[in-house]
Amino acid sequence: MDLFNRLQGIFFNPKLTLKAIAEKPIWIDALIILLIAWALFNYVTNPYLQKDTVQLLESSDKLLERLGEDRFNEMIERTKNPTKTSVLLSNFLQKPATLLIGFLFSSLIILAMSRMFSTTGNYKQVLSAVLHANFIDKILGNALRLILIITRKSFMQTTTSLALFFPKLEITSPAFIILSQVDFFQLWLFGVLSLGLSSIFKIELKKALILSYSFWVLKSLLYIAYGLISIRFLV
Repeated sequence: MDLFNRLQGIFFNPKLTLKAIAEKPIWIDALIILLIAWALFNYVTNPYLQKDTVQLLESSDKLLERLGEDRFNEMIERTKNPTKTSVLLSNFLQKPATLLIGFLFSSLIILAMSRMFSTTGNYKQVLSAVLHANFIDKILGNALRLILIITRKSFMQTTTSLALFFPKLEITSPAFIILSQVDFFQLWLFGVLSLGLSSIFKIELKKALILSYSFWVLKSLLYIAYGLISIRFLV
């Protein structure tokens, strides 16, 4: 199955597509597409993220008190006027590399968790399924987020999660951090991924759903914990 058929198949016939991927794992071209799409998304949205970051930092009296006025002003200046090299390295190297590590590590964790249900399946199959399922979030999801970011002229206040229904929530509030993890494209992604896991591990769809969404819950809890800890340094 070629890349185009796999790409459209994830959206229109995910069960058949992921079954074919499970039987013949293909992942390099999918990974390249995802990394390029992620790099371009971050590069295009970088000015909006930079603006939001500056506003967030400038409003943090706690950070000013901890750093002192001179260091605080230096940090604001660096954030406002980053070098072109740093922008390019961040968006085309650092962030894609972080995403790659995330894919590799996520696939390993899912494989380890699967041993509660099955002894079949291998890492290459899981990685292939994870990458293709991420077309939903990293391509379609980010395409919609890009439109919303440009329309609203804000990166941090743009979300495709439950937080969308609570526009008055501050992005630094615990409620926003928690609700932002319940992202509709992520829910779709892990639902589709369960179809692939069912084929890979030869298990019932019910068990595959439990496996897939258990990993989503674990991932979400880690992101929530990181967000809550990070925000303590600002507010």
